Amino acid sequence: MELLQVADAVAREKNIEREIVLAAMEEAIQKAGRSKYGHDHDIRAHIDRRSGAIELKRYREVVETLEDETRQLTLAEARRIKKTAEIGEFLIDNLPPLDFGRIAAQTAKQVIMQKVREAERAKQFEEFKDRTGEIINGVIKRVEFGNVTVDIGGRAEALMRRDETLPREHFKTGDRVRAVIYDVRQEIRGPQIFLSRARPEFMAKLFMQEVPEIYDGVIEIKAVARDPGSRAKIAVYSRDNGIDPVGACVGMRGSRVQAVVGELQGEKIDIVPWSGDTPTFTVNALAPAEVSKVVLDEEKKRMEVVVPEEQLSLAIGRRGQNVRLASMLTGWDIDILTEAEESSRRAEEFKIRSSLFMEALDVDEVIAHLLVAEGFTKVEEIADSELSELNTIEGFTEDVAAELQNRAITWLEEVEKKLQAQQKELGIQQDLSTFEGLTTQQVVKLGEAGVKSKEDLADLAADELVEILGTEMTMSVANELIMAARADWFKDEDNAQTGTNG
Repeated sequence: MELLQVADAVAREKNIEREIVLAAMEEAIQKAGRSKYGHDHDIRAHIDRRSGAIELKRYREVVETLEDETRQLTLAEARRIKKTAEIGEFLIDNLPPLDFGRIAAQTAKQVIMQKVREAERAKQFEEFKDRTGEIINGVIKRVEFGNVTVDIGGRAEALMRRDETLPREHFKTGDRVRAVIYDVRQEIRGPQIFLSRARPEFMAKLFMQEVPEIYDGVIEIKAVARDPGSRAKIAVYSRDNGIDPVGACVGMRGSRVQAVVGELQGEKIDIVPWSGDTPTFTVNALAPAEVSKVVLDEEKKRMEVVVPEEQLSLAIGRRGQNVRLASMLTGWDIDILTEAEESSRRAEEFKIRSSLFMEALDVDEVIAHLLVAEGFTKVEEIADSELSELNTIEGFTEDVAAELQNRAITWLEEVEKKLQAQQKELGIQQDLSTFEGLTTQQVVKLGEAGVKSKEDLADLAADELVEILGTEMTMSVANELIMAARADWFKDEDNAQTGTNG
């Protein structure tokens, strides 16, 4: 009974199940038994859950052919002990109770404590694994080189690394702290709980605590961008047209937003109304700067934002902070231009495109200007467009449109021939020259960079491919092309695997 009382006491103290403690005790007694009778023996211990009586038994299996004398015995030997013994059956011998010596008792204690620790860790992991994204309160236990160990109650500790704290934030042992759980990992030394005060989700959760409409789901936080300790932007959207999402988050006389600012050591917060229309959302995100025009490049997820000259520094912000946060908030790369810079860039683009059409189509400046003004940027667009589309250009007849299209097709064919000749000179292999997704011009560029086969393409990293092909190649397309080039690698692996299994 004394054994059961000890198990109950340990279970209560460590806040784990009594059965786990008793199983650990059984394992400790088992280990001590093997130390006494021989480690090769199959010795098992059992503690009676009512009386606390300890049973120690040796198990031996009845086998046809003897391989291990300590754990097995033949059918003939077994039948000398038990006449009805059959192969596969276990014969059980009762062993005398152990008299624990000092060393055996110490070993048993170590085993029990080890198992109890493992049970504590498993319980802790189960408790916290589904709590990521939750704000938790704790007390600072230790501070080492800026890394903070936090006591979060229930014998659990969490770690807040230096880069997850706010700049110029100093903690002392015993200070209370609020942070968000951003990760829980099961590691060899037990569950590791990681906290952060610098991540966007911490700010989002603070607003949820301060603004009842967010907690109730009437107002939704769509995006958060932070420069921890300095400035942040938060995009909010109201499901109820009668509720102003920005006003609700600010609160009466700024009470709600000030509560969050106070927790974040004075971090300035811009509350931005969210919009499903990207240009509108971008204009909101760049506030307080005024925006004249937004030009989107959806393929590259990049945009040019044009602002008046006097708004440029405000739009960019100190050390680029305003435009960087707006870019994080919208998920688009943003280039800020003044109206003068935009006008100059457009004029330069107009001149380059006009020169291209004058040279390729052998036309005068007036026709080239008309094509550019109509939105044509490449010769390919003229070759591929419908004649009816070209006819709509002011001053163009059907004959003029047909002639321009024929000249465009002829020029492209000549360019293609030159590029194919270049491919041969560079020694580019057919598997690359016919590779789907690459133009002839891109293949030549690759050849000039030393990429001359599909295998060479497969060996590239996506950023290397983008660097070779320049702005005409996006990172996502580069990844797709490289994975397509590597398809044969996976086929070879599958064939090798099939051959091994066969």
